[in-house]
Order: sequence, then structure tokens, then C-alpha cells
Amino acid sequence: MSVFWRICLLNAAVLVVATVLLLFGPATVSTPVRLTEALILAGGLAVVLIANAILLRIGLAPLDRLIRVMTTTDLLRPGPRLPVAGHEGIASLIATFNSMLDRLEAERSESSARALTAQEAERRRIAQELHDEVGQTFTAVLLELKRAADHSPPDVREELLQAQEATREGLDEIRRIARRLRPGVLDELGLVSALRELASEIPARSGLSVRHRFDHDLLRLDPEAELVVYRVAQESITNTVRHARAEHLEFALTRSAAGVDLCVRDDGCGIGRAGEGAGIRGMRERALLIGADLSFGPGPAGGTEVRLRVPARTGVTAPAEVAGHD
Repeated sequence: MSVFWRICLLNAAVLVVATVLLLFGPATVSTPVRLTEALILAGGLAVVLIANAILLRIGLAPLDRLIRVMTTTDLLRPGPRLPVAGHEGIASLIATFNSMLDRLEAERSESSARALTAQEAERRRIAQELHDEVGQTFTAVLLELKRAADHSPPDVREELLQAQEATREGLDEIRRIARRLRPGVLDELGLVSALRELASEIPARSGLSVRHRFDHDLLRLDPEAELVVYRVAQESITNTVRHARAEHLEFALTRSAAGVDLCVRDDGCGIGRAGEGAGIRGMRERALLIGADLSFGPGPAGGTEVRLRVPARTGVTAPAEVAGHD
């Protein structure tokens, strides 16, 4: 029975009962209406309205649950579907809503995968151009400055050496940016080495004391999952350096019963009431692509803790060093 007919029948039943009581009950209505009769009619009307409200509340309760789910649904945080309950019309509406959520999540996952794939391809192209084109240009400039300094008088040589040093620093910065855009060590030496290099690139001026730990028997992850783990660690460390005002940073890659866990923790000011920015939402999108669980929250000693739980599929990686610090 549809919702329309259920509401009509509920109201009809209430009105029929009220009419029967009025016809066959001892109560009468005089002209003019007496006070006691008016009180009886008011009480009867109140009973009818209360009964009608209770019956409608019971009948429409599944719709209230559906509305609460609609207002709290986030495609970046998939949750359990609403149980299909209630009568035909309401059950059909809930089933349709669940199907719509499944379709939206699938479409978002597919579009996010295409966008992130294109982003990684663009990063790889830019990193390659920085390394090949700009890097070679800076190297040529360095050689020219060195040749000019070797054949210059002492008063000019000092200035040329300063220019040479500034050019060398610029070349190092370009190489560092290229590595962050596309870490070649991730493809060549694996995830642990890439994370270790990421820790070593934290600028000294940040004042962070960095500690890292990697288990020996990490389960093997596919290349897509390794890239997600690296990007989440990279974004978490970047947020700590830029916003946390922390003194200590710890991150660990450990084996769990389901796969591999990445934990990045600092002792900074924490997230507080700040909303999730583009960086955090980007991490959630990446985690969804590989079926990983990403969580944010305060650490045991304050600050912020980012934890990524990645399900593993096959094999065991080569042994890694257990701990280190910078």
C-alpha cells in the first residue's frame, strides 16, 4: 500500500471511530452549547488529534530515518546502507535511495581515479621537464660561471663565485621539487626508501625532530597503493611543517592483521575546529581508490594523528630497517 493510501486510511479510521462514539455515546450537544458539552467535545477532539499524530508518526518513522541519513551522507566517508523496512512505498523509496548512493559512490570513485591518474601523469611530465630542461640549463649556467670565474680578475671572481653558489642552490631546489612531484626512488627502491627520503627532505629551518619506524616484514602493496601511502605521508608531513607549530614528528609504517598501517603523528596545535581543506579531502579520495581507511584525530600526547589502514593483497616485501631518526 502506498504512503498516500495509508495516510488516507489512518485518517478515515480515526474519523469513523470518532463518529461512532458521537452517534452511539451518551454525550449530547444542546443549543446553546453547555460548558460541560464543550469540554467533552474539546477532549474528544484532542484525543482524535493525538491518536492521528501517533499513528502518522509510526507510519512515517522510516522516512525520518531516511531524512537523517540524507543529511549526514558524505560520499568520501561511505557508511552502512539504511535497512529496507516499512511498507511498500517507504521500502521502495529507501531501496531507491540506497541504489542511488551506490551509483553516486561508484561514479565518484571512477571520476576521482581518472582525475588522480591525470594529475600523476602531469606531475610526472612536469618533473621530467624540470629535470631535463631546466636542470640542464642551470647546469650549463654553472659551467659557464665556473669558466668565467677561472679567467676573471680577483675582484670579479668573488662575485661570480657567489652567483655560482646561488645557481647551485637553485638547481638543488629544482631537483627537490622534481622529486616531490614524482619520487623516482618510489619506483626504483620501493616505499620504505621513498618515505625515508621524504623525511630527510624536511627543511632544517622547520625545527622538527623527526623519527620514523618501519617493520621488517611489511606485506607487499601494489604500485597504486604504494603511491597512495606516499602521497598521504607527504601531505601529512607538509601540513605539520606548515601549520602545526610542532617540535616532534613521528611516522611509522607497520604490518597489521589486515595489511599495512601508516601513522603520522605530531605534537603541534592540532586540527581544532578547522574544517577539512583540499589536502585532507584529497587524501580521503586517494584512500577510497584503494579501499583503505583514513582517520584523523588528536594524538596520545596532543597534536594530530593521521592513520591510513591499507588492505594488502599478496606477498611480503624485502626487509627494512626497523627504526631511525633525524
